[in-house]
Amino acid sequence: MALYGEAAGNRTAAQLQDLIAAHRVPPSRVAELTERDAMLITYGDQVREPNVPPLRTLGQLCERVLGDAVSCLHILPFYPYTSDDGFSVADYRAVDPALGSWADIEPLAQQFRLMFDAVINHASVQHAWFQGFLKGEPHYQDYFVIVDGSPDLSQVVRPRTLPLLTTFETAHGPKQVWTTFSADQVDLNYASPQMLLEIVDLLLFYAKRGAEFIRLDAIAYMWKEIGTSCIHLPQTHQIIQLMRAVLNLAAPQVKLITETNVPHVDNISYFGDGTNEAQLVYNFALPPLTLHTLHSGDATILSEWADQLALPSDQTTFFNFLSSHDGIGLNPARGILSELQIGDLVGMVERNEGKVGYKTNPDGTQSPYELNINYFDALAVAGSEAIAVDRFVAAHAIMLSLIGMPGIYFHSLFGSRGWPDGVKTLGHNRAINREKLNLAELEQALSMPESRRSQVLSRLTHLLRVRAQQTAFDPHGQQHIVRGNPKMFVALRTGRASNPPVLCIVNVTEQATQVSLPWAELLGAADVAHDLVSGEQCELGGAGAAMEPYQVRWLIRP
Repeated sequence: MALYGEAAGNRTAAQLQDLIAAHRVPPSRVAELTERDAMLITYGDQVREPNVPPLRTLGQLCERVLGDAVSCLHILPFYPYTSDDGFSVADYRAVDPALGSWADIEPLAQQFRLMFDAVINHASVQHAWFQGFLKGEPHYQDYFVIVDGSPDLSQVVRPRTLPLLTTFETAHGPKQVWTTFSADQVDLNYASPQMLLEIVDLLLFYAKRGAEFIRLDAIAYMWKEIGTSCIHLPQTHQIIQLMRAVLNLAAPQVKLITETNVPHVDNISYFGDGTNEAQLVYNFALPPLTLHTLHSGDATILSEWADQLALPSDQTTFFNFLSSHDGIGLNPARGILSELQIGDLVGMVERNEGKVGYKTNPDGTQSPYELNINYFDALAVAGSEAIAVDRFVAAHAIMLSLIGMPGIYFHSLFGSRGWPDGVKTLGHNRAINREKLNLAELEQALSMPESRRSQVLSRLTHLLRVRAQQTAFDPHGQQHIVRGNPKMFVALRTGRASNPPVLCIVNVTEQATQVSLPWAELLGAADVAHDLVSGEQCELGGAGAAMEPYQVRWLIRP
């Protein structure tokens, strides 16, 4: 009713009930998230070998190399597409033949909890819906956002510097179509009840195909209303609430996760009241804040921010990550880091041969929007790969310590460096962290214990396996940030069960030091603790616990 008025609202509600009745998906397993859940973020063709569908190669590699280190797999858009490395979808219901088929997705769903992308803010201009629109077919005439004349669109928030509107020749003459992200990505019109029904049907299709998580890509821009910012509008939240209600009834094992690369307060608004919108939101402020922490050697700002993290209910949690197929977003850090500190990150990335993406502001100016650099390269240290590995592992230990479910990008887990040649070849900055790997070359590097790839994979999977055994890391548990020493990031994690807490300590500096904390108050032990990471006993008396540069300790009572 709130979206379409009484008459159209009643018709749409009845059709939604029919969809729910027709597409109920019985749960295949327990849907609750636990400390055992961690997600690998990857393209379907991230690893290639001759004459084998890449999806099959990916599954076999993960089974051989990762084992139980990750339980969930986010396969980035694996549908036929025309641009943007998969995010300009030409057919939402097909698997790109270059990757494999649904027969290659099915065994992955038996091995992992899968996350599918719902790229539903926009579609490719080659999608059948838009082609029908261009041909003048009546059914598709309200599927896209058409703008007549020259209205004032200056308030619209843009994630790109490209034109907001693109003119297309149609059977009814030239039409200006809303294209938030590019001229190849036409925005869908949710003011059309039929479009809403199409998308709900699509989400249920994904649930039937094995998705246990559905990532709502760029969802903040969903509803368009001229004269507004066209971001975070009430109608957008209402549609997400409707999607959650439908899935609760038809596929209760499926969790929604919102991808909104925006300031932190806006980002967490997609939890709704804790029961009616997304079960998970990307913790977008974490990557730039962690980068700032390791570069400055000062955990003060990160600790202050983490100390304020709160969940609205035990049905929600954060999706914590440091890197992905996209760049490191800067908007989420605004209001937390100063513009000077953000400028320092921009300068660091440029010195480390990364790229910087910009957005257009409503007043016509431009601001840094994202840092395009491999996260390992962002933490690189001139002349010492060993120190860079330590810093990289420390950064991920911070992420793994925080309340939430962790996600690790393939190139991070496998210790990749950036791909500057990809930027030159493909012509866009995000290619720097999207290189596709040859399986034989990857396995050769992993077979050498001294290689960067082998060291990073070994150390990160060790942390993941240790974490999975401790209920203190329950994604719906509690955390207490211990502040006071800027050289250390310190978080006390407790689960919902009455098991011992884990005290997570990360030295964010290049200096060895001692850390003194109220051990008895935090751990119930004053002299010695067990370090889960090293497997050794840690002496706490005297000057305190010894911490090597960038060392990670996860301490429990012995």
